Amino acid sequence: DPSHYPVRKLLKVDGMVCGNCATNVENSLNRLDGVWARVNLEKGEADVYMKEEIPDDELRSAVRSAGYTVYRVEEKSV
Repeated sequence: DPSHYPVRKLLKVDGMVCGNCATNVENSLNRLDGVWARVNLEKGEADVYMKEEIPDDELRSAVRSAGYTVYRVEEKSV
């Protein structure tokens, strides 16, 4: 339920080419405390809902640990 996650960011992710790539990025973000993420492979985006603001560097690091690069972070309204 997105209403439980008042902070939202959209991550533009480079390097995802298949469903497994998207799953790896999604799982890496969802391991962060208070995060609910959904990845759109076709758009190369991760829609990240958070219970509290998480620094961009921490989100980038989670994606990097899955083997991909965030090249832009956009603030979104919930």
